[in-house]
Amino acid sequence: MLTGFFFELRAGGLKVSITEFLTLLELLKQREISFDVEQFYYLSRACLVKDESLYDRFDRVFSAHFKGIEDLFTPDNAEIPDEWLRKQIELGLSEEEKAQIEAMGGWEKLMETLKQRLQEQTERHQGGSKWIGTGGTSPFGAYGYNPEGIRIGQEGSRQRRAVKVWDKREFKNLDDSLELGTRNMKVALRRLRRFARQGAAEELDLPDTIDSTAKNAGFLDLKMVPERHNATKVLLFLDVGGSMDDHVRVCEELFSAASSEFKHLEYFYFHNCVYEGLWKDNRRRHGVRTPTMDVLHKYPADYKLILVGDATMSPYEIQHPGGSVEHWNEESGATWMKRLLNNYPKAIWLNPEPMQRWPYTPSIQMLAQLMEDRMYPLTVAGLEQGMRKLL
Repeated sequence: MLTGFFFELRAGGLKVSITEFLTLLELLKQREISFDVEQFYYLSRACLVKDESLYDRFDRVFSAHFKGIEDLFTPDNAEIPDEWLRKQIELGLSEEEKAQIEAMGGWEKLMETLKQRLQEQTERHQGGSKWIGTGGTSPFGAYGYNPEGIRIGQEGSRQRRAVKVWDKREFKNLDDSLELGTRNMKVALRRLRRFARQGAAEELDLPDTIDSTAKNAGFLDLKMVPERHNATKVLLFLDVGGSMDDHVRVCEELFSAASSEFKHLEYFYFHNCVYEGLWKDNRRRHGVRTPTMDVLHKYPADYKLILVGDATMSPYEIQHPGGSVEHWNEESGATWMKRLLNNYPKAIWLNPEPMQRWPYTPSIQMLAQLMEDRMYPLTVAGLEQGMRKLL
């Protein structure tokens, strides 16, 4: 099993060496860890992964290779945890039944009703339509269905209908080493190139050297110039998590292309809409954030702003204070978007969602309007249109 795991890691793009693999086997032989899958995960990751940016690749290979392995370590007489029972069966409704479930009546009504339920409810509920629970049609809870509700404690999105999410989710950083399929993106991004020679004179100016040497009666006269580089400055804001999980690959390709094309590139992550805080590392996004106002003050207006996201969210997240699915935002997303656009007049939004879906998604229409129709599809053609707009 472990030999196959080694080769799968290699096939997955992780350059695991024989020495590192033998180190892992030696530690297992010495019983450094107990028979615990989680302990083995951390031990193998520590031995086999040399760069934190590759953790996501390792996780995908580990999950695929060891899927179901925990069942082998569960004793026959083990008591089934109560948490397993709470998730029993995910509710399966027909399209007709789903259409009959109506929304609670808007954001204010939804939050008011939730507060009332929290005060009244005294026990766990499952499969109902009113109380906070699991597997039902109530607007509050997890593993059920409601066209407009609040998700509490569920591991990941299913219907992508929640107005607010009350759980702590972990997102992965984008992999900027991905090269496959980025060539056309690089060609499109090169439209933004604006070369300049600045800094110390470290590069030989051959034409001027030849001319000066000839004028100096053949005595060598070296002439140096600063290195020629792309002077374009770019701020890249990337939406991660939730519905953006479907677009990770194309965003990685864009991130990789932009990282290689622009010397002056600064990037930040956000979720759904920009609010008062951004972050550089998704693994530490709950503890280490950069105030958006600090970004506005640090990077001047000559930066070109590129926002990347599917713009698919509840309209509350754009219109209302407190509309964010993950925290209480004092000011609406629209307010922060206007601040960004006032500070960076050269700005575009790249959307990985197919354009034919845009007219049917209210949040996309709202953000496109805020962007003054500077929203383009995340395709090669869309990139070229967006780059022309930024010139």
